[in-house]
Amino acid sequence: MKRSAIVAAIVVLFAAPSFSQNASIRPLQIPAGAIVNFELQSRLNPSAGDPADALPAGTKLRVKLLDNIDSSVDQDGSAFQGVLVSPLEQNNRIVLGANAQVNGLFALLRSRQHPEGFKYELLVTNVVDGGRSYVVTASLDPSLFEPTPTQTAARSAMGQGSQGTAE
Repeated sequence: MKRSAIVAAIVVLFAAPSFSQNASIRPLQIPAGAIVNFELQSRLNPSAGDPADALPAGTKLRVKLLDNIDSSVDQDGSAFQGVLVSPLEQNNRIVLGANAQVNGLFALLRSRQHPEGFKYELLVTNVVDGGRSYVVTASLDPSLFEPTPTQTAARSAMGQGSQGTAE
């Protein structure tokens, strides 16, 4: 009797719908080869010797994606790779060179700004340049998710709806 109750509980648990990727959340689909803009965030514990930490929050990273991003396929926490399209400079000095390897994560994040309560996000976690790895934190440029009225009209005309897009 006890065993059948446990089996019934397990069946109910696995039969319940999964809410890990809610269908009402705006999808994020970006093809490999697309150039996507990210914004550096400030670091809680910057290191004095790390030149990437000297870059101010809001610095734009233009990244060419090497992997397809598709929220209907990719799971929360999936890794992606890309390369910097243009170097990051500060005080007329290149801090991170063009073609530096970019590593990041696809994530489903809680968001108060979105009516669904969640949004898909790409997060850059490190950049490898000249054999040296730099820990960074960068998220998608907000303009990718908050289109201007002109962008919204253009997407509607092209049949893209509310999908995330890139250059």
